[in-house]
Amino acid sequence: MAENYDLARSLPNNVEKASSILQRAGTIGFWAQIVLGVISAVTTLFASTALFNNQDSTTNVGLGVFFAFFSLVLLGIAIFFCFRYSKMAQKLRHSDPNLRPKKNDTLQVIKIGLIINLGGMMLAILGAATLAGIVLFKSLTIPQGTLTNNPKQFVTSIDLVIIQANTNTIMAHFAGIVNSLWLLNRIAK
Repeated sequence: MAENYDLARSLPNNVEKASSILQRAGTIGFWAQIVLGVISAVTTLFASTALFNNQDSTTNVGLGVFFAFFSLVLLGIAIFFCFRYSKMAQKLRHSDPNLRPKKNDTLQVIKIGLIINLGGMMLAILGAATLAGIVLFKSLTIPQGTLTNNPKQFVTSIDLVIIQANTNTIMAHFAGIVNSLWLLNRIAK
């Protein structure tokens, strides 16, 4: 324990500060995206399974679910990058300056994480817009006050759940974007 304290004391102030910032942001970003991502993944899995198994209520949601799925894949990669920030923070604390990650390498990893979150957010927005358009079309095709025998025309709660799942994915990517931008601002100084 005393050895770690002496090691931390021997680090330059800017390296210690960068390490602390990376550790904190990596942990916060990791857990924020994990929580929102798990909620979104479970909801997407539940809703898409219900949509594709119930042939009576299935509409053309394939493209929206496709976007949602790949947005979740990118969210998983973004979560890995937040975990990587914490690991980089530990490497920054190394006593040998040659074994520490360089500032440009650290900034590059943060920028890649930012790009992944932006791409994932774009896919999630496309998925949500596609699904919202399908739900809107379904609701507009039935004139008010009329009855229909075609269950495909009704807006169901599963239709809305898949849109909510995409909204949660958007929130998770947004948390990652804010985290990466904050890190870039703090580390690039």
